[in-house]
Amino acid sequence: MKTVIIKYNAGNVQSVMYALERLGAGYLLTDDEADIRSADKVIFPGVGEASTAMAYLRQRGLDKIIPSLKQPVLGTCVGMQLMCRHSEENNTNCMGIFDIDVRRFPANATLGETRLKVPHTGWNSIHDLRGPLTAGLTENAYVYFVHSYAADVCDYTTATCDYVRPFSAMLHRDNFYAAQFHAEISGDAGQRILENFLNL
Repeated sequence: MKTVIIKYNAGNVQSVMYALERLGAGYLLTDDEADIRSADKVIFPGVGEASTAMAYLRQRGLDKIIPSLKQPVLGTCVGMQLMCRHSEENNTNCMGIFDIDVRRFPANATLGETRLKVPHTGWNSIHDLRGPLTAGLTENAYVYFVHSYAADVCDYTTATCDYVRPFSAMLHRDNFYAAQFHAEISGDAGQRILENFLNL
């Protein structure tokens, strides 16, 4: 099986590579169209800022290649946000694979007397699990987040997290899958999600 990690300037690729190595999965890190199209599975990771990342994707033509892929594709963190329609981060038009916008958490949100910090950083639970990537996970499994922006809960949502507001922790449409959290550093739950993806 050929797994490709898309190479671009917002990828946290090292931790993804380590996670695949732990699973015994070979991979290729590339931005080459032929390599991407011939892959059995494609992983689109991301850390960084939406407008800069989208500009790089457009420069390489990846903004057209990624939405046209037919094999299973998994976007994580900023990768997931770039697969949505629009991000409030620097008013960025994204790829529109998921017809939902990405909104910023308000900086002054509170829970009771506690002020909620933004970015949302650390372990949090996900619930309302459905879809093939969550097979074998227990409801309220813990995964690791680092983000200030999130997609609302919508028809594509396959896992929900609550922080400031309920938001989409995972999305699924056709052959496209996405996780707002970092599956590659989310312990047993993240490993199971990656295994499920590789086994699609």
